[in-house]
Amino acid sequence: MAKSRFNEVESKDKKPVTKASLFSVWKVFRFLSPYKALFITGFGFLILSGLTSMTFPFIAGQLVDSVQSVFKGWSRNEIALGMIGVLMLQATFSYLRVELFTRVSEQAMRDIRLALYKKMMALPIPYIEQRRVGDLTSRLTSDVTQLQDILSFTLAELVRQMTTVIIGIAVIFWVSAKLSLVMLSTFPFIIVGAIVFGKFIRKLSKKVTDDLAAANTVAEETLQNVNTVKAFTNELFEVNRYLTALQHVVGNSLRTARYRGIFISFIIFAIFGGIILVLWYGLGLVETGELTIGKLVSFILYTTFIAAAAGGLGDLYGQLQKTIGASERIMEILETEDETTIQSQNSHISKDPVVGFIEFDKVRFSYPSRPELEVLQGLDFAIKPGQKIALVGQSGAGKSTIVQLLMRFYNITGGSIRLDGKAIENIELQHLRHNIGIVPQEVMLFGGTIEENIRYGKPEAKQDEIEQAARKANAWEFVSSFPDGLQTVVGERGIKLSGGQRQRIAIARAILKDPAILVLDEATSSLDSESERLVQDALDLLMENRTTIIIAHRLATVRKADRIFVLQHGKILEEGSHIDLLEEENGLYSKLVRMQFEMSGE
Repeated sequence: MAKSRFNEVESKDKKPVTKASLFSVWKVFRFLSPYKALFITGFGFLILSGLTSMTFPFIAGQLVDSVQSVFKGWSRNEIALGMIGVLMLQATFSYLRVELFTRVSEQAMRDIRLALYKKMMALPIPYIEQRRVGDLTSRLTSDVTQLQDILSFTLAELVRQMTTVIIGIAVIFWVSAKLSLVMLSTFPFIIVGAIVFGKFIRKLSKKVTDDLAAANTVAEETLQNVNTVKAFTNELFEVNRYLTALQHVVGNSLRTARYRGIFISFIIFAIFGGIILVLWYGLGLVETGELTIGKLVSFILYTTFIAAAAGGLGDLYGQLQKTIGASERIMEILETEDETTIQSQNSHISKDPVVGFIEFDKVRFSYPSRPELEVLQGLDFAIKPGQKIALVGQSGAGKSTIVQLLMRFYNITGGSIRLDGKAIENIELQHLRHNIGIVPQEVMLFGGTIEENIRYGKPEAKQDEIEQAARKANAWEFVSSFPDGLQTVVGERGIKLSGGQRQRIAIARAILKDPAILVLDEATSSLDSESERLVQDALDLLMENRTTIIIAHRLATVRKADRIFVLQHGKILEEGSHIDLLEEENGLYSKLVRMQFEMSGE
């Protein structure tokens, strides 16, 4: 599993450099537009930095020749001072380039991350469900960081090194064409060796990464199921399993290190062997008077610059490929049609106050991931404003789907859903959802404070409104008992609170939201008797004068509903009050009630 995940990421990381792929990079870098003046200035300093660095070998040669009086211009001291001046200029240009590029990259990447996050918040639920959360968050982290790397470092290095290679080759041919041909003749051996060794070492490195991913998977699975591990007293077994995985990592790492050492030795031997060859042949040209010692020194320095720059181009090309992959993944998100874009195409959008009259008219629906399975099959029912209805049925009957369609998490495949006589497609999406409050079975709180979680129902709420909501939700007693009160940190997903406490925080949030329509999705199913009583009292208060949809498996919680709809296979099989449905001895509702009471021993 770990290996397949890594291979998937690895295949996405590097993309071929084509005209189309470069265009995707260009589209992402439109975010540079507000900072183009800074970017152009920084690019100018980059060019100046490269040019000044290329004068260093030439001046060094002049310094050597000044000792033998070959160079008749400046004195040795003047040339040395000139070299220091050039170095100071080069250092200044480099600093300004780094400073400006960093400013541009940080601000542009901030804009990209913000645009990505805003887009993710507006993406349709089906799009998000089809992707791993980790994959989406990696767009905000690793992909954007990859773009930042190319802007702040890789691009500068690519330009600098290409400039070094081009200017350097031109200069060494100007110094000595014979010596240049000798020097260039050594390049094919180095390049071929680097390609062969490089591919082999990459395969070995990939194997090490695969093994490390497998080891991490063992640790992740063990920690996620630590209660099971301890219950079966398998701690030693898991430690040995992790040790076995680590041994594979160590074995392949050592093998990789051996071949990397051979590769480094080859490169060092080839480069310095080439330098020795150039030096040997160059000294022969000095003896014949075709070169001066100073020009030979300049030539060797230029050769070193060229070799270093050419050697780095391979890595920079790999970085460019990764950047293309990152930019394509970012643009995939940014160019996806979101909920706001889809609704903006509708010219009949309403933001009228919501009363709460809900109608499902011959509604049909299949989930996008399972189009062949129709969850709702021509569903018909109506809920009057202020009415409390319950949806009852076995798992998979379509109860939660009804709520998801009402909130337009998905679009229906047939029929229509109307709210106050208007098709929900014609109601402004944020306005629609703002008027629907949900108290779920599994409450997922944010990792901040109790106050922040309650305030989520109404971000602009005042302190006294939050306290009042907590009191109405029967939450104030336990909240005020904490030393930090409303500022108590609930922990990740509310782990520091009990189930009943989390439910009451969710109810307080819904009270603060004050929606026209309330959805209770198994809101008391996993609570003890005392917590259930407190939560139910709070829910009774919350349901007053609101259109309420109650989803329940525990039928004891739906007795007070004005009307109960019994669902089976996406259709309403029975409907009526609790008493009416119980009178149908052979009805599904009666059977479900008897089964639950028998199981509970009542």
